[in-house]
Amino acid sequence: MRPLLTSGLAALLVSACATPAPSQGGSRSAGSGDDCAVIAAIGKEHFRFNTTDNVPPPLWLDAAGSIWAPQCDWARYGLSFPTIHDPNRPRATGERIRWVQFKQPRYDGSGAVVETSIMHGPLAGMGYECRVRSGFAGWTVQECKASWVS
Repeated sequence: MRPLLTSGLAALLVSACATPAPSQGGSRSAGSGDDCAVIAAIGKEHFRFNTTDNVPPPLWLDAAGSIWAPQCDWARYGLSFPTIHDPNRPRATGERIRWVQFKQPRYDGSGAVVETSIMHGPLAGMGYECRVRSGFAGWTVQECKASWVS
């Protein structure tokens, strides 16, 4: 009976460590160490990006007025973003509008929420709000709800 109790207690302690607690004020600071892992989970699980047959469009990390700019080693997460989207660069005539955008994750006691969107061309895109949770296997997508369609 005692080994069962000890292993149960150990499992409880490990699970408590697996889910990061939010910092003071209910959210983490800009550029949290988890930002890259959270974005990678959405890229792989929701958009199904990988490095071989579904290469993502140009990456656009957006922080809406802040200096958030995570430096991510995408290969560590099994992803590759070959180009970066510059929203201020003038487009060449006939150039397709293509990008995948991730806004800065917002952390809470249940994990993180990220606004994300993908554009395949003019009037061909969708926006989502994704809930991501942390656990033994790292960050995983719980759900993504459509927020806009064009």
